[in-house]
Amino acid sequence: MAEKIATREAYGQALVDLGATHDFVVLDADLAAATKTAKFKAAYPDRFFDCGIAEGNMMSVAAGIAASGVTPFVSTFAMFAAGRAYEQVRNSVGYPHLNVKIGATHAGITVGEDGATHQCNEDIALMRTIPGMTVINPADAIEATAAVKAALELDGPVYMRFGRAAVPVINDRPDYRFELGKGVTLAEGTDVTLVATGLMVHLALEAREILAGEGVSARVVNIHTIKPLDEELILSCARETGALVTAEEHSVIGGLGSAVCDCVSAACPVPVKRVGVEDTYGRSGTVPALLAYYDLTADHIARAAREAVAMKK
Repeated sequence: MAEKIATREAYGQALVDLGATHDFVVLDADLAAATKTAKFKAAYPDRFFDCGIAEGNMMSVAAGIAASGVTPFVSTFAMFAAGRAYEQVRNSVGYPHLNVKIGATHAGITVGEDGATHQCNEDIALMRTIPGMTVINPADAIEATAAVKAALELDGPVYMRFGRAAVPVINDRPDYRFELGKGVTLAEGTDVTLVATGLMVHLALEAREILAGEGVSARVVNIHTIKPLDEELILSCARETGALVTAEEHSVIGGLGSAVCDCVSAACPVPVKRVGVEDTYGRSGTVPALLAYYDLTADHIARAAREAVAMKK
């Protein structure tokens, strides 16, 4: 069985590791223990700033720091980073295109018992709409580590989405390579493509095995960068397999599914089924119970794939 590590854990450790060779600062909003930026605070206390429960102000502070020539990483829960502080992210960070890196943890419904107020299923949609914002949603700890480094090397604002729950490590292979804006084909297939992001990637791989047992050949693609989307890869999959399924721990409105639909409808219309949180709020519960309740499972991805294949002309 694959090792399980939360992407937020990898985020905190990546900051510590990169801090040894790069001059940046970290800001948090009274959640350092949860976002794992406390690791950076312990290693580099003079470069860590707790802004308190004032997320909008924290984004404005980060904008000022970036304008002075220093790169800030700002962290809090996704609900507060993308939701509560949206105006400051849009106007103070996005509009002047400042070099601010947002590490948003506890995204999606797998926040668990914290419930609907803290389960952010809308953050990708919100961040996608900000011009010039790069949006990354890593699938595992290895990808999260690579994403932090790539974000640091990129000039411009970046939104990184991390989860609370531990997820299987799937990218532990020698040939793994992370490139912003480039999806990764994890398995080949000819009948349908499963396009997944975040924790849904390992479930898409499980769905592929289910479908293989039924004689359905499914390709699996990991889209870690939601924006800019790897349109070349998406269109290639659409042409070669003729049907797509998107899978995300996010609302079906405005996230990966919407981005993929925008892409293929404009250049290569094929059936697309979207697996994600429907137009509803989250609720309290354990992670396995929530994933099952919202149909974010390998079985549901496989079912959507059967439907997509049946829709092919």
